[in-house]
Amino acid sequence: MEQKKFRSVVLYKDYFTRFLVAQRQKVKDKIVWTLRLIEELPQIPETFLKHITGTDGLYEIRVQSGGEIFRVFCFFDESKLVILINGFQKKTQKTPKLEIARATKLKKEYYEEKKQLKRS
Repeated sequence: MEQKKFRSVVLYKDYFTRFLVAQRQKVKDKIVWTLRLIEELPQIPETFLKHITGTDGLYEIRVQSGGEIFRVFCFFDESKLVILINGFQKKTQKTPKLEIARATKLKKEYYEEKKQLKRS
């Protein structure tokens, strides 16, 4: 039986795909499992999706595989659409500012392109 979806996960360009294909199969499987969870759970535990403090609507999808920690940046569009942008392997306690800056730039780029499309 098909599971009800509470939101849809959408990729923005190929940033996430490039990150995903570079991972080992076990990590890929865990990331895909986490994305399904995000689509299918009415409320997502912070263990899997957390707002990044000090940002305007940027979230990180949290994936742990063995002792390794991975993060995938995303944001919501029209409340039910989760837009995936870049991902990285986390090696320090805090999320690197450079990664947050990159994700913020991609989010801005996404909305600018969306606005251009509406105009044309």
